[in-house]
Amino acid sequence: MPQHIGIVACSAEGAALCYRTVCLEGARRLGPHAHPELSMHSHSLADYVACIDRDDWQAVGELMLSSAHKLARAGAEFLICPDNTIHRAMDYVAPRSPLPWLHIAEVVAEEAVTRGFARLGLTGTQWLVDGEVYPRTFAAHGLQLVRPGADERAEISRIIMEDLVYGVFEPDAVAYFQHVIGRMREQGCDAVVLGCTEIPLLMHDGNSPLPTLDSTRLLAQAALRRALLPDQGPPARLG
Repeated sequence: MPQHIGIVACSAEGAALCYRTVCLEGARRLGPHAHPELSMHSHSLADYVACIDRDDWQAVGELMLSSAHKLARAGAEFLICPDNTIHRAMDYVAPRSPLPWLHIAEVVAEEAVTRGFARLGLTGTQWLVDGEVYPRTFAAHGLQLVRPGADERAEISRIIMEDLVYGVFEPDAVAYFQHVIGRMREQGCDAVVLGCTEIPLLMHDGNSPLPTLDSTRLLAQAALRRALLPDQGPPARLG
């Protein structure tokens, strides 16, 4: 039997895309309408933002752990979090978690290596881009990472938090991302990480100046593979 996947959600649009991807990919692998058992829990996004705004990543971790314990009681066998930003708390979360996790940046790094990319641009909230979630993970895989400039980080973060998390996808936002990604291409990047789980609802290979690494769908696909191959043992407690 496939393993039971627990989803620690944060923002609605990204969590919904992750959940939907597991279900759709499950049907392709298992047959019509079939997918592994799924449970999802989310605290209010406002609770997370309040912690992040005061730079209290331990408090972010406590919210994640609260969800993890609820999902463990619901029968989940491993966890994923379709939110890149709050992975900044994973060093605090993983050692105390009742269940193992798949780490979103690790999944993206493995895909980058598989596809032969070497130098990647990073897009996401300012909290993510300012942190070490992707730089540290990518360095461990021998990958180079280019971050947006300070003004670009602020504007991308504004678009994410004021528009994308509410399901608002404007042409001006597409144009801005295209500008930033185009500049990354000029800096020698051969792909771009869509490092906010809502960005894949706005940007994709069809409108991006660079090939995209869709962190949301990649995490969902990795979770599905793990759920369908439980004999490989539990996923590593990555942080």
